[in-house]
Amino acid sequence: MGAAPLGITDEVVATFARRRRFALAVPVIIIAYLSYAFVAFDVIGIFERARADNAAILLADFWSHKTHVTRDNRSGTVTVAIEGEAKGTYPTGRLPGWVSVEGEVTQVDLGGGHLVTYDAAGAHYVVPGYGTIAVQQGPDGLVLDAPTPLPAWISASSTRIGVTTAAGRFNYTRSKVETFRYEAGWELFFFTLDSPFSGLSWRELAALAFGGERLDPDRSNLGYMVHEVWANKMWHHGRVAWAIFETVLMAFLGTMGAALLALPLGFLAARNFMPFGALRFGMRRVFDFIRGVDGLIWTIVLSRAFGPGPMTGALAILITDTGSFGKMFSEALENVDEKQIEGVRSTGANGLQRARFGVIPQVTPVLLSQVLYYLESNTRSATVIGAIVGGGIGLLLTQAISTQKDWEEVAYYMTLIVLMVMAMDSISGWLRRKLIHG
Repeated sequence: MGAAPLGITDEVVATFARRRRFALAVPVIIIAYLSYAFVAFDVIGIFERARADNAAILLADFWSHKTHVTRDNRSGTVTVAIEGEAKGTYPTGRLPGWVSVEGEVTQVDLGGGHLVTYDAAGAHYVVPGYGTIAVQQGPDGLVLDAPTPLPAWISASSTRIGVTTAAGRFNYTRSKVETFRYEAGWELFFFTLDSPFSGLSWRELAALAFGGERLDPDRSNLGYMVHEVWANKMWHHGRVAWAIFETVLMAFLGTMGAALLALPLGFLAARNFMPFGALRFGMRRVFDFIRGVDGLIWTIVLSRAFGPGPMTGALAILITDTGSFGKMFSEALENVDEKQIEGVRSTGANGLQRARFGVIPQVTPVLLSQVLYYLESNTRSATVIGAIVGGGIGLLLTQAISTQKDWEEVAYYMTLIVLMVMAMDSISGWLRRKLIHG
């Protein structure tokens, strides 16, 4: 065989050279863009401004609670309250075992040798391996007596002295002195301190529920327990359950309403069902416009127009999904098998009957699959939408985050949201198997 013509050889070599340059240019462009983003977003500054100590406290608050032991320096009154709330205040004569009050002396045992004492002179904190931190009130402000140099976990000024250790936190001001002890778990999750069932073991609760003497003559002990959990003043389980229901309802009404609205509109946008090109083109552009505006934007617009509420959130989901469903439904209609439609036509069926018996059975699996998927996805979206329109679990989550106080409630709501999404995923999967494959 003869050698390849010179022109073809040059063309092949040039093609390989272009591909080689392209293969090298792509990673160079990506690296350059990432470098620009690294500088533009001030990644180094983000790490410099990060507060590891605040992050540790935040993470601890997710799975633990803190009890406040507070003394009013003016009146001398000592209160012990979980999370510092009046609803979580220990009644007189019933204090946790690590707090003792005798006259003007209050001792707080933080464990591991950490001991805080309030007395008439002020307060002192014994820290193992460091020494005793004593605080008194002087004529010009607070006076601190502690081994020097002061470590970073002690902050001191004439108006406030704070100590943060692994065992707990201690704060002293002119008006009050507080000690915070962290403990694992979500305290008072079932019964608050004023409940007759508070402090009882699971064995004692079971005995009361199924065989003990009635604490309330008007109802059984089991019913009384359920009421105390449902009406918990700290965790508000009844309110949270209703918020979960509102979130699912927003997703359900919005998704199903969009599907019912988009199905007839999909016929108007399908090429094989709408012969008028102008109407078909206009309907497709309407779908593009609706889908082009994000659901959160529709939420803000509708909340200004109709006011806050779960129904506004459902309308926002309905509008957004109508555009998405309209596009998908019209594309599914354009791919139906014309032979089946012709078979129905041969029986003398009119246009509506052809659509009912020749078209809908073909597209039903696709439509149901998409609707169920969007229902599952909108359950997550309804959480964010609820935070804007003031409804559902999203509102409670936003309120808990904004207070920056009870982060265990944030963890509680996040856990419920994840469980809700998992449940919707399981339910939609079961419905998909029953309705489509069944």
